[in-house]
Amino acid sequence: MNFKLVNVGIADIGVAMTPDILRTILGSCVGICLHDPSSRVAGLSHIMLPEHSDSNSNEKKYADTAIPLLITRMEESGAKRSNIQAKIVGGAMMFKISESSMMSEIGRNNVKKVREVLQAQGIGIVAEDVGGDYGRTIDFYAENGQLKIRSLGRSEKIL
Repeated sequence: MNFKLVNVGIADIGVAMTPDILRTILGSCVGICLHDPSSRVAGLSHIMLPEHSDSNSNEKKYADTAIPLLITRMEESGAKRSNIQAKIVGGAMMFKISESSMMSEIGRNNVKKVREVLQAQGIGIVAEDVGGDYGRTIDFYAENGQLKIRSLGRSEKIL
């Protein structure tokens, strides 16, 4: 089966339909993987920070603006909001610095905000792999919503 691999960069979103695959690489950033099993439309958002503070900045960079935008793009591709399920990945503490540093909280704050925004949008989280101190490469399959997670020195995970 021929498929397209859609690479989603930092502060970006991507939408794919069967049989395509969405891919990104995460550290303290969070990947929000949304899937409508009925239409087999998948979406991936790679957010860097919890909330936007500047109206001129890239709205795909922040959880509070990127997630609603991703849902809209998925709906434009045939997804129904009431069918969409979420899987979240990332939010690692990538930098070994003092526990009181703001840098040490970025991943945790990203995950917290992603959960809040998804709940406000009426989308349930069905699986997650968050935290830790290691990066992740993820492949998200539009066909079935399967999420494959690879990390250096760790076993591959499938959510």
